[in-house]
Amino acid sequence: MQVQEVKPFSSEGSKKAQIEEMFDDISRRYDFLNHFLSLGIDRSWRKTMIRTISKVPHDKILDVATGTADVAIAASKKGAGEVIGVDISENMLAIGRKKIEKLKITNVRLDRGDSESLQFPDNTFDVVTVAFGVRNYEDLRKGLAEMRRVLKPGGMLAVLEFSYPTAFPVKQFYGFYNAYILPFLGKIFSGSRKAYTYLPESVKAFPEGKEFVELLSSTGLTHTQQKKLTFGICSLYTALKDEASS
Repeated sequence: MQVQEVKPFSSEGSKKAQIEEMFDDISRRYDFLNHFLSLGIDRSWRKTMIRTISKVPHDKILDVATGTADVAIAASKKGAGEVIGVDISENMLAIGRKKIEKLKITNVRLDRGDSESLQFPDNTFDVVTVAFGVRNYEDLRKGLAEMRRVLKPGGMLAVLEFSYPTAFPVKQFYGFYNAYILPFLGKIFSGSRKAYTYLPESVKAFPEGKEFVELLSSTGLTHTQQKKLTFGICSLYTALKDEASS
């Protein structure tokens, strides 16, 4: 399966470097825009993810592309012994660390790191999560393989990602919103129209639904599932690392 590459700024240069620059630039307004542009629905999506991972052993959790640590913080409050968040953007991590300090959370650590080259031994984590981050991987297959590698046998991977609704009139409104409203509001509040033009472009290029489920299976993960949320605007994908795996 060929995964189409979409970059935030130009066709020149690495996607990874451009993603780091983009998130460093919009980090100050990132949380506000997430909640504002999704009408607060993004909070319910993350809660669904946390409820799902809470059904399996989750003492040690890795949150990949953690951003400002919303998922890592939520997971820390649901019985996890240790949560480690990694992200390529130091500015996003700095905001996450301030949140953790303000909330006096002691079981979350945030590290700068490359999602496609995780600096952890094999079979380390009970659960690996990533919320709205896999679209930004330069090499999606490599990133998925890395998350599988650091999972313990029997561990769960949970991926939240945008998807395209198919039912009328949600499909039509979603397309109009992404093409015109999202870039306009993103420019006003973040100062970066391109960042919020990249978002719908990357969603459109992402192999969602059945394609992504098949991609998860191709990395050696099992029990792969997709759960559509909010008319299919977002999907929660889950998969397990086989108990016999090493």
